[in-house]
Amino acid sequence: MAEAADRDTYDLGDVLDADRLRAVPPGTALLISGPAMTGKDRLLQSFLADGLTRSEAALAVTTSGTAEGFVDDIRERAEFEGRALSVVDCRGEGSRESQELEGGSQVHRVSDPADLTSIGVCITEALERVEVGGYDRGRFGLTSLSTMLTYTDEKTVFKFCHVLASRLDGAGFVGLFTIDESAHDQQTLQVLKQNFDGQVQLREREGQREVRVRGLGGDPSPWRVL
Repeated sequence: MAEAADRDTYDLGDVLDADRLRAVPPGTALLISGPAMTGKDRLLQSFLADGLTRSEAALAVTTSGTAEGFVDDIRERAEFEGRALSVVDCRGEGSRESQELEGGSQVHRVSDPADLTSIGVCITEALERVEVGGYDRGRFGLTSLSTMLTYTDEKTVFKFCHVLASRLDGAGFVGLFTIDESAHDQQTLQVLKQNFDGQVQLREREGQREVRVRGLGGDPSPWRVL
């Protein structure tokens, strides 16, 4: 029975060596937080790339940079079947549309990061594509909640995260979301954190980047150099 349970969980520990990330249950939502320039987006992309190398699907929402650039960044980290990756591009270039990139990855474009309805529709379409493709496991990444909060209010983003976490739970995905802690007050952060099962915190001290894990059934881990 233990071996079956292990197959049902997600091992995120190859990206970030922490015992509690070695067996993450499907439906878990994690917040990757820290000040600007501490590597949050790179860590999220590494989590997604690691899943792709394990024949898991990956779905990402990006609010900065091009979808094509995001796909290229993932390809620098992993070799994978193109159709396993879908990206929702929220940079505001044109109306909602979908296209397949060379290599098979799917890109969905929406008008701006505040168009949460269209983002939700694109996520639904991407999850349907995952199911049709025969993938029963996957990782989701959103970068970043801070950008969304510059376009819309805290209450709306909270509801979006709550609904999305439920959708990912139903799909059996693990969800990863980034936020710039230095851009928001503590009240906003505390409200949004209620949507997440755990938190990966990043910081910079004395010229070194450090990381710790909070939640997931344990006390905060010690800070250690990343």
